[in-house]
Amino acid sequence: MFISQAFAQTAETAAQSATVSPTGSMIFQLVFIVFVVYFILIRPQQKRIKKHEAELNAIIKGTEVIVAGLVGRVVEVRNEEKLLVEFADGVQMVVLRPYVSQVIFETPAGTKKK
Repeated sequence: MFISQAFAQTAETAAQSATVSPTGSMIFQLVFIVFVVYFILIRPQQKRIKKHEAELNAIIKGTEVIVAGLVGRVVEVRNEEKLLVEFADGVQMVVLRPYVSQVIFETPAGTKKK
């Protein structure tokens, strides 16, 4: 009642089933998953980081930046790390370059922003 039927194998079919190994397909699946993770997660993040670093290095006097949700204009680039940013008339703060969350590049009138 609880015993399932058993099927006998010949020596030839047993040898064939023993030579076929699933490791090849497992390796292929692992390589495929690593490939997908790299191109969907890691590579776009690296591109975003490089773009942000290039924007930070391109900051000059007069560039608009966003720091902690506040929009300001760079008054002076003091050195490689420090910027003097004016947020309102007479309100100036020294900001470290890595803390700039976004750089706003203005385009001249009549041209489209890429």
